[in-house]
Amino acid sequence: MAVYTEVSDQELATFLRGYDIGHAVSFKGIAEGVENSNYLLRTDRGSFILTLYEKRVAPEDLPYFLGLMDHLAGEGLACPTPIHGSDGEALRELCGRPAAIISFLEGMWPRRIEPPHCALLGEAMAKMHLAGNSFAMTRENDLSVAGWRSLFEDVRARAHEIEDGLEEIIEKELARLEESWPVDLPAGVIHADLFPDNVFFLDGALSGLIDFYFACNDFLAYDLAICLNAWCFEEDGSFNVTKGRRLLAGYDGVRPLEKSEIAALPLLARGGAMRFLLTRLYDWLHHPEGAMVNPKNPKEYLGKLRFHQQVKNAGAYGLDGIS
Repeated sequence: MAVYTEVSDQELATFLRGYDIGHAVSFKGIAEGVENSNYLLRTDRGSFILTLYEKRVAPEDLPYFLGLMDHLAGEGLACPTPIHGSDGEALRELCGRPAAIISFLEGMWPRRIEPPHCALLGEAMAKMHLAGNSFAMTRENDLSVAGWRSLFEDVRARAHEIEDGLEEIIEKELARLEESWPVDLPAGVIHADLFPDNVFFLDGALSGLIDFYFACNDFLAYDLAICLNAWCFEEDGSFNVTKGRRLLAGYDGVRPLEKSEIAALPLLARGGAMRFLLTRLYDWLHHPEGAMVNPKNPKEYLGKLRFHQQVKNAGAYGLDGIS
């Protein structure tokens, strides 16, 4: 979450007339994240999140994102839901941007990740994947292997600003991933961005998943690989195998992994590291001046990529029965 587009009090008041959620009593920008402009909106009837969708989000994808949240909530998954206006529509326009109001989810994301968090995340992700089976809409993952090459070309000339030789490192790894990427793993709806700040906990329980604006259809195990990257490394760059074991066991206990998914996990984890290395590199080099947003250091994911390059099989991630 972030703020790129400022909303005036008058613009907000006019916008809220299209809803039956009361009058604004407070309105504050949220600085975390990198994609859209987000505000915490409190009215005399409750709390909500107002999101303005910025240029990276294609307007034609918004019905998928909003429809998916409605669908998952209907299947019993704890997640925010779009607030529909008086005319029944959830998607509107504000300050020249597509915009929507989303229900507020109680809880906080974990600043210090512990193994029990990872176990609960694994269970929730598996439930989300199963619930997504009945979602009728589809959306291609434009930030999977087929999209990494063009993203790399956008940053190639300046990659050395982050680390000497980074262009050659990425070029070699991309060629390997493009040649070896799986083609026949179990697929369905994935979140594709389940970082800790997108998972809320309350009183020791997982209270919900948020921010579905990268959701798409792809390999289910790729979602797991992204979470191994996002949840299971320590601040010193080391991989915490206990966290990996709890994440994978939590998932497998709800949706058992197939042998093909287990075999592909190291390659998928390398792909997940590459995806976030490239997008963080892009954001670092194209940081909008004056934006209320904190770009994240891409070198973190270079270190994670180097770890996964040494992994022989899924046993390195703590998956029982693999050595």
